[in-house]
Amino acid sequence: MARRCAVTGKGVQTGNNVSHAHNKTRRRFLPNLQQAMFWSDTLSQRVRLRISVSAIRTIEHKGGLDAYLLDTPQAELTSELKRLKKRVQAAQAAQAAA
Repeated sequence: MARRCAVTGKGVQTGNNVSHAHNKTRRRFLPNLQQAMFWSDTLSQRVRLRISVSAIRTIEHKGGLDAYLLDTPQAELTSELKRLKKRVQAAQAAQAAA
């Protein structure tokens, strides 16, 4: 599984460890990814995502997963979230028609 956030796209970065003697060795900075489950009110089910902690805060700030997906432009979403947004929109349309 890739070390990339499904929402923000944050991934692994590289840099140097610098010792007191100023020796440089390569290292990796890993993103703070968490396995998070969000409740989708529209779909009435839990959705599991592997996202960064900052993305969790963003989703909570926007008012939940459905509100985040509907508020975010299509171009900024990953393919996984585009499919989820399409499911949410279809479920909302079905609820409105019923």
